[in-house]
Amino acid sequence: MAGTLTASPLRAIRPWFRRGPLSTLRQEMEDLISGAWGEGEDVWAGQVVPAADVSETDKTIEVKMDLPGIQAADIDVQVNGNLLTVSGERKEEKEEKGKTYHRIERRYGKFSRSTTLPAAVKEDKVDAQYRDGVLTITMEKTDEAKSRKIKVKT
Repeated sequence: MAGTLTASPLRAIRPWFRRGPLSTLRQEMEDLISGAWGEGEDVWAGQVVPAADVSETDKTIEVKMDLPGIQAADIDVQVNGNLLTVSGERKEEKEEKGKTYHRIERRYGKFSRSTTLPAAVKEDKVDAQYRDGVLTITMEKTDEAKSRKIKVKT
């Protein structure tokens, strides 16, 4: 039925919640907070923060970042010490005349994501590959940061 409202699970577990002048404000705050952590979107800056996975082996650190719909030429990768910064821009598609939009949720514009790496890397040994909307950055650890097996003497 159109116009039917259902209580959010958060409200269902709060029997003391009453309808009142602050209920709208409370709902807006809950939506803001859940959007900030629930959808990979930085609500405060108004821009998308790409999702990233960081993993490491004994010799390398690998970062995979989802960047769908972006051209490789529009991606900038920088490593400075143990800080990796990926930035770029998703170009806006031009609207077609005669088309009625019912929903526009895709974001366009500049983005930037900085990640502190778990170990120091060789800045001249960074490889970045972009395929199927996923950016994979492989970085070689410095000799000091590489894991070493220590023989225990008896």
